[in-house]
Order: sequence, then C-alpha cells, then structure tokens
Amino acid sequence: MGDEHPSQDERGDPSVSTHPSASVHPSASVHPSVSVHPSVSIHPSVSVHPSVSVHPSVSAHPSTLALRGSLAHPSSSGPEDSVIKVSRRRWAVVLVFSCYSMCNAFQWIQYGSISNIFMHFYGVSAFAIDWLSMCYMITYIPLLLPVAWLLEKFGLRTIALTGSALNCLGAWVKLGSLQPHLFPVTVLGQIICSVAQVFILGMPSRIASVWFGANEVSTACSVAVFGNQLGIAIGFLVPPVLVPNIKDQDKLAYHISIMFYIIGGVATLLFILVIIVFKEKPKHPPSRAQSLSYALASPDASYLSSIIRLFKNLNFVLLVITYGLNAGAFYALSTLLNRMVILRYPGEEVNAGRIGLTIVIAGMLGAMISGIWLDRSKTYKETTLVVYIMTLVGMVVYTLTLNLGHLWIVFITAGTMGFFMTGYLPLGFEFAVELTYPESEGMSSGLLNVSAQVFGIIFTVSQGQIIDNFGTTPGNIFLCVFLGLGAALTAFIRADLRRQKANKETPETKLPEEEEEESNTSKVPTAVSDDHL
Repeated sequence: MGDEHPSQDERGDPSVSTHPSASVHPSASVHPSVSVHPSVSIHPSVSVHPSVSVHPSVSAHPSTLALRGSLAHPSSSGPEDSVIKVSRRRWAVVLVFSCYSMCNAFQWIQYGSISNIFMHFYGVSAFAIDWLSMCYMITYIPLLLPVAWLLEKFGLRTIALTGSALNCLGAWVKLGSLQPHLFPVTVLGQIICSVAQVFILGMPSRIASVWFGANEVSTACSVAVFGNQLGIAIGFLVPPVLVPNIKDQDKLAYHISIMFYIIGGVATLLFILVIIVFKEKPKHPPSRAQSLSYALASPDASYLSSIIRLFKNLNFVLLVITYGLNAGAFYALSTLLNRMVILRYPGEEVNAGRIGLTIVIAGMLGAMISGIWLDRSKTYKETTLVVYIMTLVGMVVYTLTLNLGHLWIVFITAGTMGFFMTGYLPLGFEFAVELTYPESEGMSSGLLNVSAQVFGIIFTVSQGQIIDNFGTTPGNIFLCVFLGLGAALTAFIRADLRRQKANKETPETKLPEEEEEESNTSKVPTAVSDDHL
C-alpha cells in the first residue's frame, strides 16, 4: 500500500520525532535485536525487517505488520489510498441494487402466490408450479462457485450488470408464454431469472463492506436484503390482484400479460439505472477493515484454499447449517403458503397473498431494526440467538392458529413469525462476515445461500408431500422440529468477531506476544513510514 495518514491514535506516542533530517540511510542494515527508541525517526524509504522490535511506547495497528507476502513501498501510490472516507454515492448504489433484487424476487414468487390459477391456465400439476419456485434454489447450487470467482475476478460492477441484464431478459422471455401450451417457455424465462439470482444473492454483505463505514455496514446490508424481501412481499400482493381466478382462458391470458409487461418494463428501467449508477468501488476505503482487506488481498490467492479455510472455521460451519435451516423453512413456507391457506380457507387467494405480504413486511421491519441494533451494539451472537428462538416460537404459534378458522388471527401470528424469521436473514450475512474476516464476503454469503437453497428444496418437497398426504399441521410441525435444531446449534457458535477487532482503534493494547506472532507471520520486509511509527 502507499503512504498512510492515520488518525492521531494510530500515530502512536506523540514524542516520536518525524523530522526528516533525523533519518536512517536506506543502506543501513538494522540487526533484528536492535530496539528502536521512539525518539528516533525512520525515513519512509527504509525497509525494516519484520523481526525488528519496537519500543513499547510506539504503537502501530496490529495488521500493519501482517501484510502477507507484499512489499509495501510508500512511494508506490498517492496518499489518498489510505484515507478512510465514505462516498456520497454509497446510498444510491445500495438502493439501485435493492431495487433490481426486488424485481428478481418478485419473479421468484409470482407463480407460487397464485399457483392454483397457473395450474388451471397451463393445465399442469401443483408440483410443476412448485418447481418454478424451486428452480431458483436448484440453479444457485452449482453456479455459486463460478459466480463467486467472477465477483473476485471482475468486481461488483460486472456482477451487477450481469445480474440485472439476465433478470431483464428472463422477464421478457416470459411474455412468449401467454398460451396454455407454452408452459416450457415460461419455465425457460424462470430459469434465466434464477441464473440472475445467483448474481444477486451474495452481494448485500459485499456491497456493505466495500461502500459503507464500520458503523453502517449492518444497516446497509439490511437495506440490500430489504429489497429482496420487498420483492417477495409485492409478489404475494400484486399477482392475486392483477390475475383474478376466472375460467375464460383468453381473459386470463390478457391479465397474465399485463403482469408480465409491467415486470418487463421495470426490469429494463432498473438495468439502465445499474449502468448509470453502479461503480466498482469508492475512491477511498470506507473503513479500516476494508483498507486492510485491500492490503491483504492477493490476486494469486488460491480460491480453493479460501473455501478450505472457511470450512475449517467451526463457528462458520455451524452458522451455515443454522442459516440454511431458517432460510430453507422460509422458502418452503413462501412457496406453499397459497396451498396451505386455500386448503383451510377455500376461495381466499387474495388473502393468502396478503398473509404472505404480512410475513415479509414484518420481516423487513425486523431486518431493519436488527441491522441498526447490530451497528450500535455489535452483539452478533446474542442477537442472532434471540431472533432464532423467537422464530421457533412464532412458527409454533402460527401452526397452532392456522386451523382455528379466523383469518385475522392468522394474519397476526404469521406477521409475528415473519418479523423474526425474515429478520434473521441479514443477521446471518453480517455474522458470517464477522466470523470469516478477511475472507471474501461474496464467498461466505454464497455458502450461506447454498445451504439455504439445499434446505429450501428439501423442505419444500417434503412439506408439500406431507401437506398433500397428512394435512397442513403435520407439515408445519415438520418445520418446527428443524427450527428447534437450528436454535440449539446457534447456541454453540462462538462470537469470534474478527472484523470488529480489525476496526478497533486501540493499538496501544497490543501485547508483546502479539507483536512476536505478527513478526513471525510476515515473511517479506515491509516498508514502515514515520507515520506508522
């Protein structure tokens, strides 16, 4: 990295002299056992061997000595590289992302929210309509690693453009399926949209880390996830209104075409906005953790080794399992909600959509509150555990009240469950980044989403079969059992908040043992400027 200009607390003891005349010539070699007194200033061009011990009164950020495998010459770049500053563009970036994520999520659930109508129009089974939702989950699993590699290789802008373009293309392809015999065309359009989703789901935590400061990342991640949830909410609300349950095939095709044209126009507009608004990264890093991640990044780093390191992290592995159980249960509930409500309340397609809307709107509120709470409290483990337990409680209450015959009670209990179940999703993303820093946010988020898709497929198929053969209550109890397992496993996750440690501006507390360990991990001499000392 280039010259750094840290704040006063990073500069160390104010007694350090930085007068340029009191400098050591570059040719002078310093023996590892030499202790440098704080009054001695070192010229920026002097490269000090990592094993040189520095007087205890001199403080330096722990990670400045741990720049792996790189020789950071101070004159290699301008001073702006080390300035910590947030960009005014950051909110525009996250809002545009949130909008095209919303558009993609709408297309995921638009069939499931009126599954009985599409079954009648295309003359297919309920299971065939369920597969229009499950193809999103199936496509994600094999494409995660290639897309995560593309994210690391080509960056945020390329991935955003690709995701929004595919989303737009899939929306227009569906317009070619407005005849009952053209079900394969609507399947093709949905598959294209499902590929677009792979370029979307892993982005929230990456956008938050690259564009937002340390005290905004959780809120920004919640806003990014917010769009996806809002799309699902609109997908529950709008299709039952735009496409009424009528028998005339021509009129039904007309109403379906209106929905497809609207979503196609919106997807096109959002693709244009992505071209205009989205940038690769801000001019300056927004946080110390992000600045250090730039320094630690290596273009030649092994992709496979990163995955291996993640799976050796027991806390992250537990989070992958628990996140998958929670998100998989949400996917299954969303896909099968119309069927569950129609079985108990025939003819209530519109209210079934409104119940789904209530679940997601409440969840968005929960996500925003939890994001703001995390930015202020940093209590990732405690918040995640409490929300998970409350998700289980909400699911149990929803299961017990679904069959009472009163829809207003179902609205209340479903909303309470959604507040915690959907509100958990951004918590999982941010907790994963904390546990795995400085590994790629795209990779950690991607693995969480793979787990969610796998469990989503298992739960959707299993619960669908249980509902068809035994009824809605056994199907919901099936989900309650796995949510209980997830809550129990969450209790065993240790709160190893690595990103927070990197952001803490308390270098004076560094212990001698840590200094020795850092010097052993740095294999190449690192240039140390007078500002560092």
